[in-house]
Amino acid sequence: MDAAMESAAVGPHFSGLRLDSRRLSSSSLPSSPSAAAASSNADASASAATATAVANGFVSGEGSKQPFVIGVSGGTASGKTTVCDMIIQQLHDHRVVLVNQDSFYRGLTEEESDRVQDYNFDHPDAFDTDQLLECMGQLKSGQSVNIPIYDFKNHRRCSESFRKVNASDVIILEGILVFHDQRVRDLMDMKIFVDTDADIRLARRIRRDTVERGRDVISVLEQYGRFVKPAFDDFVLPSKKYADVIIPRGGDNHVAIDLIVQHIRTKLGQHDLCKIYPNVYVVHTTFQIRGMHTLIRDRDIATPDFVFYSDRLIRLVVEHGLGHLPFTEKQIVTPTGSTYMGVDFCKKLCGVSIVRSGESMENALRACCKGIKIGKILIHRVGDNGQQLIYHKLPLDIAERHVLLMDPVLGTGNSANQAIELLIRKGVPEERIMFLNLISAPEGVHCVCKRFPRLKIVTSEIETGLNEEYRFTAV
Repeated sequence: MDAAMESAAVGPHFSGLRLDSRRLSSSSLPSSPSAAAASSNADASASAATATAVANGFVSGEGSKQPFVIGVSGGTASGKTTVCDMIIQQLHDHRVVLVNQDSFYRGLTEEESDRVQDYNFDHPDAFDTDQLLECMGQLKSGQSVNIPIYDFKNHRRCSESFRKVNASDVIILEGILVFHDQRVRDLMDMKIFVDTDADIRLARRIRRDTVERGRDVISVLEQYGRFVKPAFDDFVLPSKKYADVIIPRGGDNHVAIDLIVQHIRTKLGQHDLCKIYPNVYVVHTTFQIRGMHTLIRDRDIATPDFVFYSDRLIRLVVEHGLGHLPFTEKQIVTPTGSTYMGVDFCKKLCGVSIVRSGESMENALRACCKGIKIGKILIHRVGDNGQQLIYHKLPLDIAERHVLLMDPVLGTGNSANQAIELLIRKGVPEERIMFLNLISAPEGVHCVCKRFPRLKIVTSEIETGLNEEYRFTAV
């Protein structure tokens, strides 16, 4: 039986995190299924299982999810930058970068500089669109890029200066003509047009160009009449039809910006698999959660630190999962004598851990659900395609309960399917089973959801996939 326990943690159908044998002595692991099942050893088993679940079971952590690209267009001085700044401020818990189309102006030749008053800076040909596309393509693929810096006084690019922009969750591309070229539009997930009265835009343009760009009022007005207004009528205004959202009054329209930010947050928090399988739930990502994932993925992390941060993430997953259980309304009387209409928790509940890794989640469940019953399932994962059930110990009345099935990692999904089938054979309705895990592979999500479409999966992150060794990878 000891050999069976060792086999449970390795092989192509392993669905838990593992600690290299050089860093964890075998004496810290449970020696038999009966020992693993003993509730009196639950805390010790959970600590050992958490240590067992260390990060050499996967390779990296960013995944291949592409950033959300927002295009912001509108007439000159319409408030595009203000709208972008407000969006960035509200998305403070995500990495957001702003790319200005103005950075991609072509530098003027000596001849053009001598006749700068005749140069149309508002025409599509004034921009190096090919370089813009190249930079945006690199950012979308997760690479850092050097954005050129344009000197508006000398009408040339700073040859030795660049602005480095790193890969981000959200990329905002802002400019008067970002909707003009279809190739640029096709990069965008959301297109926003800032619509502001022409008189207000002209007044802002005069103030900006005289203060920030060293021009006099006469030249600004002459340029506006010769080039800016005709270009707006010919190129900018017709591109308004491509916008998904039109914001009247620009940065003064707080209601519109709030709605846009809510939509962006929804898109950022929704993995592509959640659109395919509505019963898959991913914990909303913040810098705190990303930071903890960074720590537990670090191959040089000390075991106590791995256990600490894994436990924090597991607790968040458990709490998120409990939020998807049914509840009943309940009215109580407060100490001050007032009436409070609240809710009552689901009473018929139990946990089931897939030994050994699943035991690392038991302490978090006990901390959230006082006195909860916890069962155990051990599945052999080598040589039998994850099909051999070795051991199980479940509450006798499990068919009457909602079941929280626990395993930190959903890999191929084969062992998870075996555990779910066992629960169903024991009389648990599929819709009453919730599978909690720390990290999921798309292969496992597909495998489980296609077979059990009414089951819920709650995870803190969905990875890119599995390599030939069935470990998590990212590109």
